Amino acid sequence: MKLQDIRALKNSELETKIYELKQEILTLRFQQATGQLDNGKKITECRKTIARCYTVLRERELGIN
Repeated sequence: MKLQDIRALKNSELETKIYELKQEILTLRFQQATGQLDNGKKITECRKTIARCYTVLRERELGIN
């Protein structure tokens, strides 16, 4: 997800997105443990997207931008 798309979401939508991404990471980790995961970079992408979401939430909390 692009930063521009993340900034367009409301706070409640961001929190929902974070929850969904954490669930996806859990699923991907199970797939990796069982050897079914083909592309390990999906986990990294999800983690980075979660970090971006938390960053946008924090910026809004502090009144930045």
